[in-house]
Amino acid sequence: MIKNIAHLRQDYSAATLDIADTRPNPIDQFAHWFEEALNAEVKEPNAFTLATINAEGRPRARVVLLKGFDHEGFVFYTNYNSAKAHELLDYPYAALCFVWLELERQVRIEGRIEKVSAETSREYFQSRPKQSQIGAWASPQSTIITDRAILDAEMERLEQQYANEEVLPLPPHWGGYLVRPDLIEFWQGRRSRLHDRVQYRLEDVDWVRELLAP
Repeated sequence: MIKNIAHLRQDYSAATLDIADTRPNPIDQFAHWFEEALNAEVKEPNAFTLATINAEGRPRARVVLLKGFDHEGFVFYTNYNSAKAHELLDYPYAALCFVWLELERQVRIEGRIEKVSAETSREYFQSRPKQSQIGAWASPQSTIITDRAILDAEMERLEQQYANEEVLPLPPHWGGYLVRPDLIEFWQGRRSRLHDRVQYRLEDVDWVRELLAP
């Protein structure tokens, strides 16, 4: 057994977050922090944990990649036959959590989720590297397979089928989701676990900023 896990700790002191210094709109604040994460060369700053609820009421989480955001919300792509997609069909709400440890920051997002248009999905899908497009066709995501060789064989078959094509058609089972946020929290690590937390809560069409205790 690994010992002394309880004694692992880090005191944060890189920055502070004053509510008076935040943008009135949380998407603008997210864009500001995301740009700082890019400038700090955080590894995969667009990686976030996506949490959903399954039919039994059990929460499930996995890491996915953000592929766009604007004042409408946050976009990611996946297989519509995957476990997460079935969960989102039953319960169209999700929670997102970005962690940028290099900056001692977190961003939590909650909101309702919906599919993006097929045209938006197609445009993004065909902008991906060709091998990633083939992979999306080849993998029956979240289903049980008996051998990795099944995937390798399907990849090889598709590579041959589309050898003379620059892009593949959009799979009918693949596309994007838009998370329309109604709550966003910005978390900045501070000393002695007295972290700075600024929450934005959507009331009708207006965002309300609030300071949360750590």
